[in-house]
This record gives sequence, structure tokens and C-alpha cells, in this order.
Amino acid sequence: MLVVGTVFAADNDDDKKDNVGTVVGIDLGTTYSCVGVFKNGRVEIIANDQGNRITPSYVAFTSEGERLIGDAAKNQLTSNPENTIFDAKRLIGRTWGDSSVQQDIKYFPFKVSFKPHIQVDIGGGQMKTFAPE
Repeated sequence: MLVVGTVFAADNDDDKKDNVGTVVGIDLGTTYSCVGVFKNGRVEIIANDQGNRITPSYVAFTSEGERLIGDAAKNQLTSNPENTIFDAKRLIGRTWGDSSVQQDIKYFPFKVSFKPHIQVDIGGGQMKTFAPE
């Protein structure tokens, strides 16, 4: 009887999975991020435009006003460090006076202002302020 109950419970769980529909989950990591889709009872991690299932958590702004993300942004770090944002997750939910914020900003090549917010040149000398979220 226990086996039948377990099988029955598993059947009910399968029915519930079918009724859920499609669910999208985003893992915003400090260094890498990924997107997963739960559909038809299974999870699939979606590949990015380069075929990778994880994407560097980087955003860069070029002098031409182009916004780059992932690997393309990470490649800007050496040539355009002040406009290449990374580790922004470390600032989410924190205040300017937080000791970890003050410690982290010592090592960021980009400008972090009060709140804390991130300031970058989005092209042509135009400065823009972004919240880390």
C-alpha cells in the first residue's frame, strides 16, 4: 500500500508540474549569471549568443555609446576600465556608509557615488548614473 501511495503521490506531482506552465529563473551571480527555464517538468539552462550557459556579470559602455554585456563587456576591462562595471551585486541593498562598500570601492576602476550608485560615461562624454540593481 505504501508503494501505491508513493506512486500515486508521484503521479499527482507530475500533474502539478504540467499545470505550472513555463517558469523562467535568473541566477544573478557576482561573477557569472545564467537563465534557466522550467518547462514540461524539466529545467534547461539557456545558452547565450556565444553558446555558453553562463555569462560574465559585466556591463561596459564604449566611447561610441554602445552598451556591451557578458564576454564582450569583460573584454573591455583592460582598455576601458572606468566604464566597465562588474561585481555590482556587491552593492545591491547596501548603504554608502557600509564598511564593505567602502572597502570594495577602493578596488573598482569605475566611479561609485553616494547611495551607492555607479557613474559611467555612456559615450561622447555623457555621464549617467545607475543603481546597482
